[in-house]
Amino acid sequence: MTQSLLARQLGPATYGLFASSLATVSMIAPFAGFGLSQLRLRVYGAEGWAANRWIRPSVRLSLVTGVMACTAVIAWALLTSGDTRRVLLLLLPVVPALLAVELVSCKLRLEEHYHKLAGWQLLIPAGRLLVALLAVGAATSSATPVAFGYGLVALAVAILAFPHFRAMVRGDIELHGHGPRPATMPELHVPGASALWSQAWPYGVAAALYPIFFQVSTVMLKYLGGDVHAGRLGISMAVMSAIYLIPTTIYQKFLLSKLHRWATHDRPRFWMVYRRGIMAMLALGLAIGALLFFVMPRLVPIAFGSEYLGVVPILMVLALCPPIRFLSTAVGSVLLTGTHMYYRVLMMALAAVATIALDFLLIPTHYEMGAAYAIVGGELVLMIATWIGARKFGSEFR
Repeated sequence: MTQSLLARQLGPATYGLFASSLATVSMIAPFAGFGLSQLRLRVYGAEGWAANRWIRPSVRLSLVTGVMACTAVIAWALLTSGDTRRVLLLLLPVVPALLAVELVSCKLRLEEHYHKLAGWQLLIPAGRLLVALLAVGAATSSATPVAFGYGLVALAVAILAFPHFRAMVRGDIELHGHGPRPATMPELHVPGASALWSQAWPYGVAAALYPIFFQVSTVMLKYLGGDVHAGRLGISMAVMSAIYLIPTTIYQKFLLSKLHRWATHDRPRFWMVYRRGIMAMLALGLAIGALLFFVMPRLVPIAFGSEYLGVVPILMVLALCPPIRFLSTAVGSVLLTGTHMYYRVLMMALAAVATIALDFLLIPTHYEMGAAYAIVGGELVLMIATWIGARKFGSEFR
């Protein structure tokens, strides 16, 4: 809804500028936090209450990487000029906001408070929808006030996260699935910076590579093709982002903490959920891909306006992606441990490199259609690499 309102209000060129700038910030933002939420889920799944020893060191590292990510956004903005620089700087608060969302979401997943998690996850999208409605009401055609509104929403979310952040630092977590908190905790070694880094870097690199893999085509299209072409692809990627929320919600938000626990303490259940998940996600991905192919030609003009009819052929190509992504998400859920994360880094790097190479090859001549084919190619590389890794490592859980 938000992207539809903004696309209609701003027009293809201005929307393309805004969408590519937001994609740039979203591509850098995961360096803040550096995948540490994934590490926390793993150590709590394996160690239970004893994993409280990881909290303070991991939070400190999150803050350091957050500052580094903000610095990277500012540096990128200073290398640009005009509206692009202004929009990038106004979107800077998105970085700490996404870090805050990740920290709080990790806490709520460990507590299995899924209703609270759902409400928390809705804060940024609801705030952005309000900004889009205000932009329509004010009849603005500039990306600057929209970026300012997005920045204010991000600041508000970061402030709201502070009580959860403070509780997490104190180790005040209602951990689920590991029994009541022990009356006395044994003295355990608190990991230092080097130990934490050695455990965390695969999660961080994998977390940073994913948005590069997913967002880089929109950013490259802006610079190789222009804002109008980037706007059309931006609309298409907004649709795909909404679709990809399905496997993300199932595996990252709901199942991940359980899978870590079952992988250590209940392997028969882990393997049963894994097998059934593959079949269910493949069927769901095929159904959604078919729905996208047949419905979007009629829906795009209604949702986004006649100016965006060029989005239809892009979505016809991207309709190949849901079954590929849904299957690779389910298959890859077996890659949980620190050893597996090294392979995750490798496969995400391969997918990102493949996408970038195809972008350089196809965008100069085919523009947004070339970017769409590059995205499909990257998804195929990721699925094949995931399948190979699952066959190699999956026997550990049998």
